[in-house]
Amino acid sequence: MTGTGEQPMAAVDFADIQGLVRFGHGNLAGAEFLLLAIRDPSAARQWLAAAPVTTAEWQDRPPARALQVALSAEGLEELGLEADILAQFEQPFLAGMAGEESRSRRLGDTGPNDPHRWLWGRPVPHVLVMLYAAPDGLADFREEILDDKFNQAFEVIRTLPTSTRLGREPFGFADGISQPKIDWEGTFPTELHSRLHYANMLAPGELVLGLGNEYGEVTPRPLIDPAVPGASELPRAADDTGRGDLGLNGTYLVLRQLEQDVRGFWQYLDGAAAGVPERRDALATAMVGRGVDGRPLIAEEQDIPGGRRGNSFTYDGDIDGHSCPIGAHIRRANPRTGDHPPGVSGFWSWLLSTLGFRRRADKLPGRHDLVASTRFHRLVRRGREFGPALTPEEALQPAGGPEADKERGIYFICLCANIVRQFEFVQNAWIASPNFDGLTGEADPLLGNREPTGAGEATDGFSIQGTVGVPERLGGLPAFVTVRGGAYFFMPGIRALRFIASRQN
Repeated sequence: MTGTGEQPMAAVDFADIQGLVRFGHGNLAGAEFLLLAIRDPSAARQWLAAAPVTTAEWQDRPPARALQVALSAEGLEELGLEADILAQFEQPFLAGMAGEESRSRRLGDTGPNDPHRWLWGRPVPHVLVMLYAAPDGLADFREEILDDKFNQAFEVIRTLPTSTRLGREPFGFADGISQPKIDWEGTFPTELHSRLHYANMLAPGELVLGLGNEYGEVTPRPLIDPAVPGASELPRAADDTGRGDLGLNGTYLVLRQLEQDVRGFWQYLDGAAAGVPERRDALATAMVGRGVDGRPLIAEEQDIPGGRRGNSFTYDGDIDGHSCPIGAHIRRANPRTGDHPPGVSGFWSWLLSTLGFRRRADKLPGRHDLVASTRFHRLVRRGREFGPALTPEEALQPAGGPEADKERGIYFICLCANIVRQFEFVQNAWIASPNFDGLTGEADPLLGNREPTGAGEATDGFSIQGTVGVPERLGGLPAFVTVRGGAYFFMPGIRALRFIASRQN
């Protein structure tokens, strides 16, 4: 595979990629995530060298259970990875999700989301071990993995148990519908400015390091001099064949524990709807951009490369938010833009847009040029829900009931090759921004922390654009989601994991 940037690309080797990257293990409803501190580096290296890590290669059927491993920068250092190699990882990974005030501010981790209030993440866990199995087999699998050698190597600092309600998030909406299709065969073009319209196809290098990305390039990652002990066991870097590729077939894993205030969400909407159920449900649907069944407010299915039923649509025919509000959650998380704003057609229009001279002659000139091309910022999500279910009807009960005040939410997990360009861009420019696509004073209606910006601009509004008149605007939205922990990890390929396990302190 060769990219348009004339960079040679590695072939896809599923046997060297961890299974979570390709499949997500959706057939295994039981899952548990273990946040670990290294107790004994030597014992930890021995355990990692022999760990039965599940790969992305299988033939007739998916695995009946799965083990995945990811490491923080602190964990790599504790395991003895050389400083000059560690320094080649990207800066956000090295600094950590909560390592810099400026990063916390950009991610919206201020106020109630401030890392100093988190349940975990300070200090950063060294290792993340992810267990997947059938619900009735998870306990036995856990006992098998957490044997004496494991306990000698690691201390479990926190266990993150999940629920088995796959596909429905705690507010009650169908989830996991919008996922990109990975172009493992390399059949879709990645030339810049080549996609006039949105496509749901994503180059594998947006997910896996060492493979070609949407720029037709290879994302920088640690490359190992052949003189380094163990380097011969690594695959060769396709773009630098003299060195071993520690990043190849690995990915960055972002983990955030998001607690959802289900009672607060439905009670706020009930008040805004004056207690009218149909109106309450309509407001909730407007905020999400989909109905509880997952049906999008943009009802028309379109012919989109890589599109899937219930997910084949764009906002090109709804640029002013008459069908789906501009600030709706799904619109912010994936604006579904092509390489050019809506309305570009023909060679001259394409050329003007490419050169930056084109502006829309509508009510807000140039507004839609503010939303970047989606394909350079897509995420692959692998999250799981936690906590007991709470229906909207139960959430509206005055007394709450025995389950009402229990913690529930999502372990948000995404995989990407570039933390800044993918996760942090989406979080900052689309989710947290009060000015997304020309809006004013409103962050994401679900994920927004409601804290004013540094310039004092409010973020607690939500507007619903109608076909006539001024938009309806809700104000004073409380925070419905609170960050309770988070960290950046590196999920290495199998050979890279064995190389890491061969280091010495």
